[in-house]
Amino acid sequence: MTTGKSSGKFHIVKRDALPWYRAWGIRGLALVLSLVVCAIVTMALTGDNPGEVFKTMLYGNFGTQRKFWIMLQELAILLCISLALTPAFKMRFWNIGGEGQVLIGCLAAAACMLKIGDRVPNAVLIVIMVVASLAAGAVWAMIPAICKAKWNTNETLFTLMMNYVATQIVAYFTILWEVPKGSGKIGIINAKTHAGWFPAIGSYKYMLNVLIVAAVTVCMYIYLRYSKQGYEIAVVGESEKTARYVGIKVNRVIVRTLCISGAICGLCGLLLVAGTDHTLTTTIAGGEGFTGVMVAWMAKFNPIGMIFTSFLIVFMGRGASEIATAFSLNQSFSEILTGIIIFFLIGSEFFVTYRLSRKKA
Repeated sequence: MTTGKSSGKFHIVKRDALPWYRAWGIRGLALVLSLVVCAIVTMALTGDNPGEVFKTMLYGNFGTQRKFWIMLQELAILLCISLALTPAFKMRFWNIGGEGQVLIGCLAAAACMLKIGDRVPNAVLIVIMVVASLAAGAVWAMIPAICKAKWNTNETLFTLMMNYVATQIVAYFTILWEVPKGSGKIGIINAKTHAGWFPAIGSYKYMLNVLIVAAVTVCMYIYLRYSKQGYEIAVVGESEKTARYVGIKVNRVIVRTLCISGAICGLCGLLLVAGTDHTLTTTIAGGEGFTGVMVAWMAKFNPIGMIFTSFLIVFMGRGASEIATAFSLNQSFSEILTGIIIFFLIGSEFFVTYRLSRKKA
């Protein structure tokens, strides 16, 4: 069944479900158009050949082995956060607090590295860090979940405000643990001993991060598609009244789902501290908690589709930064290009969901 809104000679009609290849074809066309616009903007401002611009974009992601692995690492982190937010979004619980939940997970991991890094074997330390990060993220997400379940609070505002609280808590401990005193930053934690650092697999520093996120992706796909809890999440998302009618305990589902969502965000914090940066800052998550919202939405909350949307966002972001560097432009220019690309990708979702139809006489 389609619904429409009249406007002159045309009206907007909601599509029936498109086949996946047509939906991704529309997104692919939007991507091509965004690249054309980026080329035109770059050529107009710099006078450079658009072909060189695209070549530079590819080089920024695949030009060297180091660039390739950094791209994979950023892809893994963004995908992990997107996966974490997905169960809550499918339940229509708008968890905008991914950034704060990641920060709390980072804080838990960093605290373990600093306080017991020299007291226990490295394998035991990493296990403790895993438990602490997952528990911290889960607790941080459960606070708004419990308030929503018991008092029907607005989860969007609640989780958004929790981001600011988490940022200030991390800022407090950053000053408390700063090295050297007065620097305002912690620096690399356990730089000499590497206590709490994820081991490299072969010569690949980020391989373990990538493998962990790949496993989480498969597990999340199976969980949402084939498990009883995944079914309950879908039913609650469609209608809480229907869920209660068929005997689903909605409040329990809300709290349990946010616990899982927060735990995976905490895992992402662990990956950042133990596997990538080996330090703690208020900006360590890099805004990916908000970007993950867009990635999950563009993939229609499909974990497999998120692999492609995450890759697209990371590829464009790194490519835009490389363009700005190669052509001696400031960082703002790369953000302009990234904004153009995201604008087209978000706009393409309109044409995936709706179509323009000529108004009949």
